[in-house]
Amino acid sequence: MESANDAENNEFPPEKRLEAPNHRLIKAGIATIPDMKTLQECVAYENAHQNRTQILRRLKWKAEELCENEE
Repeated sequence: MESANDAENNEFPPEKRLEAPNHRLIKAGIATIPDMKTLQECVAYENAHQNRTQILRRLKWKAEELCENEE
């Protein structure tokens, strides 16, 4: 049985989070990343496809936020 997070991750894979038609939607996609696994998938996707410095920087900030929340 899928958990709520698994269902959410299937609905919003990296390509949907990072290939939105405008910057605000990409920012929202990053802000709603629930865990490090999803974040790593997004970083891998961005590195393989667009490699945009600004998006990678936002992903780094999200990683720092997730680490702080785990402590």
